[in-house]
Amino acid sequence: MLKTLLKYLMPALLLLTMLVGCSESEQALTAQTESNQKKVGVLLVNHGSVAEKWRNMLTDVESAVRGELLANPKIGEVRTAFMEYTEPSIATQMKAFDEAGYDEVVIVPLFLTVSSHSLSDIPTILGINADPKVVATLTEEKIEIYRAKARVTITPNLDFTTLLKKNVLRRVKALSDSSGNEGVVLVAYGDKDYNQQWEEMMDEIGRFLKIKLDIDTVAYAWCGHLVAYSTEPTEKAIEQVFELEDKVLVVPLLVAFDPYFQLDIIETATKNVENSHNVTYKADAILPDENLNDWVVEITNKVVSNI
Repeated sequence: MLKTLLKYLMPALLLLTMLVGCSESEQALTAQTESNQKKVGVLLVNHGSVAEKWRNMLTDVESAVRGELLANPKIGEVRTAFMEYTEPSIATQMKAFDEAGYDEVVIVPLFLTVSSHSLSDIPTILGINADPKVVATLTEEKIEIYRAKARVTITPNLDFTTLLKKNVLRRVKALSDSSGNEGVVLVAYGDKDYNQQWEEMMDEIGRFLKIKLDIDTVAYAWCGHLVAYSTEPTEKAIEQVFELEDKVLVVPLLVAFDPYFQLDIIETATKNVENSHNVTYKADAILPDENLNDWVVEITNKVVSNI
């Protein structure tokens, strides 16, 4: 009787042992996988501004992309940092990632194209570069430099895709009366050290507008440090377009709204020209733009997939 009972119980006991063993192996494998999984954070970096509306438009980007980015199981946190003027700074946010034990941080710079900020200042603030001149300038401006324990990857700028071209096209269409005798003036910050790249960006956007719209004349001007924040370059660009067209549409290529740039410089310039009544201007910015939000999610997930 006992032998018969054991005959039937032994296979069941053996199967149970195997199942328990498999379960323990799976748990060990899962634990090992989890321990090997890198903890990845995302930091959206922008220039910063004393204008609250400007800053809010950048934190709105974080709010818009946070859900989609955190849906990526590799991403644990999304933050925003301002390069200067206000907190949270890049150093402050990178310290927070270090304190939380993050292994990798993906930096997404919300800048139009290459510039001193994107190629020199930000890598130096992150401790990646150590150019003595840049370090001295940042120290003088009281911008903290912090080399994080986490490994840092920096994504391309906004001009990496057709994002800017489509953004400007939409805004020009909104200003246009489709009369066929309009020209466009694009106004951007500019950069002394990378002027050629900025001019190429503006030329590409201008060609795109000419192809997509019934517009023959496109000019551009700088409004930032390069021209000492003067209204004169914008005025000259408007007057240049008036030599060929009856009306001028003025579009700011600035990431967000800052009353100093959109009102004190660009809007003042539109009022200073002789035919100001034929100038159409809206004090807007590249943000808000759902395509930009989508790009942030896309470029971040692409980088994270390679980590």
